[in-house]
Amino acid sequence: MDQAHQMALRFRCPRELEEFLPRPIPAVLGLPDWFKALPQKVFNPTMGAEALTVKKCPPFMDAMTYGFLMPLPIDLEVRDGEFTWNFEVPKGFVSEYAHSPIGFHDSSQIAGTPFFDEDRFIIKFNNFWTIEAPPGYSLLFTHPLNRSDLPFTTLTGLVDCDTFHDSPVNFPARWHDTAFKGVLPKGTPVAQCLPVKRDSWIGQFDVLSAEQTERMIKTRNAIGQETDVYRRRFRVRKR
Repeated sequence: MDQAHQMALRFRCPRELEEFLPRPIPAVLGLPDWFKALPQKVFNPTMGAEALTVKKCPPFMDAMTYGFLMPLPIDLEVRDGEFTWNFEVPKGFVSEYAHSPIGFHDSSQIAGTPFFDEDRFIIKFNNFWTIEAPPGYSLLFTHPLNRSDLPFTTLTGLVDCDTFHDSPVNFPARWHDTAFKGVLPKGTPVAQCLPVKRDSWIGQFDVLSAEQTERMIKTRNAIGQETDVYRRRFRVRKR
């Protein structure tokens, strides 16, 4: 199988924070402990036999390991709905950057959306990295995929980072776990960054031909009779 074509995203941060900030990491290096602990097979009481878990599902795995994870820059303590942190601004730190790990959006800005809570702000994870994408590529910033264990949900946005790369992109999020008390540790992924090549797309609609129907039946039969059919025959390497 051909090697995945490698492209580069360029991350830049202020010199004063270079030794302090955790770096964005390839998502494959940021898999959560619960995923690492999952077995590959479990007994399925409904079927009365062993079945594969999501750990053996290539689309699930590919989603979680594609792109980069953007980390929380410092520990964030949450108690009774209040956020606190310890961050001493380094000498010479440029004032154009935020001096705190989070900010807020007033709830009026999302009134009429499913994210609205009258008595709650939308928090904003401040980002200290600018990101430059190759020409023709945008970056989809979204909640770390399949990470409903996190106490917040990051909103999704698409940014043309091949042209917009002289200012950091921040990450608004809804803090959905109001019972959370404790510390969200430095390095916690607050967003997943997925490169998207910009193309103009249209939808084309047709009915299956006899040949296509035959191929579909053979593929479905193979999936039902064998394991890892998608991974062995169809999956394309992404790294």
